[in-house]
Amino acid sequence: MNLNQVINMVLRIFMRKAVNRGVNAGIDAASRYSRRRSGADQGPDQPPSSKGKPPAMTKEQRRARRAVRMAKRAARMTKM
Repeated sequence: MNLNQVINMVLRIFMRKAVNRGVNAGIDAASRYSRRRSGADQGPDQPPSSKGKPPAMTKEQRRARRAVRMAKRAARMTKM
């Protein structure tokens, strides 16, 4: 085994570790972001029954979401 092979082997080991740490850090950051966004980190003053459920939507919110879905569907149909 010559010196070039040894150097390449050591560099591959270091690069693998660096890439794995970067990927793990990115996944951890993304999971923290989604957890914060979904409201999973509610304080202890919240009742335990409301932790997993989103708040109830009003009639206007449901109507607005339905309109957005229909608009997206119509946009997909025009692309075909």
